[in-house]
Amino acid sequence: MVKAIVGANWGDEGKGKITDLLAETSDIVVRFQGGANAGHTIINDYGRFALHTLPSGVFYSHITNVIGNGVALDIRKLTDELTSLLDAGVPAPNLIISERAQLLMPYHVLQDAYEEERLGGHAFGSTKSGIAPFYSDKYAKIGIQVCDLFDEARLKEHLNHAVEIKNILFENMYHKPRIDADELFQDLLKMREIIKPYVGDAVTFLHQAVKDGKSILLEGQLGAMKDPDLGIVPMTTSSHTLAGFGCVGAPVPPTAMEDVICVSKAYSSCVGSKTEPFVSELLGEAGDELRRRGGDKGEFGATTGRPRRVGWFDTVATKYGCMVQGATQVALTCLDVLGYLDEIQVCTGYEIDGKVTKDFPVPALLERAKPVFTTLPGWKSDIRGITDYDALPANAKAYVDFIEKEIETPIRIVSTGPKRHEITLRG
Repeated sequence: MVKAIVGANWGDEGKGKITDLLAETSDIVVRFQGGANAGHTIINDYGRFALHTLPSGVFYSHITNVIGNGVALDIRKLTDELTSLLDAGVPAPNLIISERAQLLMPYHVLQDAYEEERLGGHAFGSTKSGIAPFYSDKYAKIGIQVCDLFDEARLKEHLNHAVEIKNILFENMYHKPRIDADELFQDLLKMREIIKPYVGDAVTFLHQAVKDGKSILLEGQLGAMKDPDLGIVPMTTSSHTLAGFGCVGAPVPPTAMEDVICVSKAYSSCVGSKTEPFVSELLGEAGDELRRRGGDKGEFGATTGRPRRVGWFDTVATKYGCMVQGATQVALTCLDVLGYLDEIQVCTGYEIDGKVTKDFPVPALLERAKPVFTTLPGWKSDIRGITDYDALPANAKAYVDFIEKEIETPIRIVSTGPKRHEITLRG
């Protein structure tokens, strides 16, 4: 059986915790897209961790963790992450790196930074991790696969071709120094030796696991709003953030996916450019208060440390996110954060050019959208750590009921805190 855990919104929904929780009953956990530009925060008996490339199953000895071919693999960041786990006393994880994954190169990081600098006030708010240049090269067919590291003649040919293109761009558009292809080649040979023990045929491994009836968990990065086709273009990432891409980026057969768990916070949060439309945003002192109380250490990006923009729950965006993800159920996180409020607003519609809609619009119209709010009573109590859904205050349960009706997807999991088992299950 294949399950996917993906984001309903802008990312930062708390997917790491839900993946960590469900990994207990899984055989395999797979990262299938994205790179080290976003992190999943996990709190367990070993400590607090922000995973950027490693799958969230690395804390369980019984799990095989797979970095799929759809991932932008930054070897340096991966090895730093592995080292940080071992230093914290976490046993060495069972890990397979797909031989078909492509390498995020140092020149991708440089190009990302140079382009943000060139754009100035029109920048996309990139994490400068090299993600957009990486995927651009992948689809321009000048990317380098992990398997190329083990064929030095092929590696040198592909590397020289890519560096030739980059140097023309760097010198003439960005007015920056050239890349030394020979020096980079030697660095790649060193990186090859570091990852060599983990490289394998993940494609055959996963398809055989499906045949054998193994429990496979696909772990997505970011959320539906960041998908380059169905998200808020151009304020998106450069890989597909939808569960359907797991059939390519993991890969698993489409017929094997039986459950899509869409994760959403009990309020909204977003890391990115201030120019990105964020309809239900909460500003001023009220926004600062929610940001301070949010998450497990406030609403700040796990990768960048940047303050997240926060807002009220947006049922229009979340309903759309669940729809395009093909959600079979929702995991609602951070419900405990809202316990300080007398009243809670929920964005239940968008007013665009004088008309109210509950359908998520294309980006050109989204920029003109104004929120339509419904006000609900708060529960004014601390619910952190409650594990029995029925023990929650009546107004907290009414809030969940209201959201479920608006987003038209069953909410099965409700999180009441950042730790692994601070969770309630809802029938």
